[in-house]
Amino acid sequence: MLDNFWFNVQYGINHVLDPNGYDHVLFLMVLAVPYVFKDWKRVLLLVSMFTLGHTLSLVLAAYGVVSVNGKLVEFLIPVTILIAAIYNVFTSGKKDKSTKVGLLFFTTLFFGLVHGLGFAREFKMFAGQSENKVELLIEFALGIEIAQIIIVFVVLFLGFLCQTIFRFSRRDWVMVLSAIVIGLVIPMIIESDLLN
Repeated sequence: MLDNFWFNVQYGINHVLDPNGYDHVLFLMVLAVPYVFKDWKRVLLLVSMFTLGHTLSLVLAAYGVVSVNGKLVEFLIPVTILIAAIYNVFTSGKKDKSTKVGLLFFTTLFFGLVHGLGFAREFKMFAGQSENKVELLIEFALGIEIAQIIIVFVVLFLGFLCQTIFRFSRRDWVMVLSAIVIGLVIPMIIESDLLN
């Protein structure tokens, strides 16, 4: 029983940290980069909204409520990352991120839904004929949340280093990391099956 629990949690962790599917990491980078350690509650809430959206779309897919074109979802995932990164570029240094929090949370929830749909087919195969899909989903979501917190911590720590030791301004740090992510996702969009 406990072995199954840890296997499912590890599966969730590996889903996020998989080097072949680094889109999840890129989204978390652009989500966390505008923040510092003292904003940890807001960041944790954002990450949890993303996990909630991701899990909700897996539930809908696992029970056959929704079925989406895989090529469309694979195209939309890097588009959502690009939108978040561009948003960072245009808002860095302009205003306090505490404003318009509701919009940011709902946007993050939506992005989570899209990213979850991208994983739905693989999750359905993983769940197979499992009797208790809900328990499996909760354990998997716990693994996702753990991995996301690790990534966010790394991003916040790198931001702390760059801003204190290397004297980057907060605005420059946000701009540089967001620009790197933009550079990585544009080829993903161009090379997606939907456009080819």
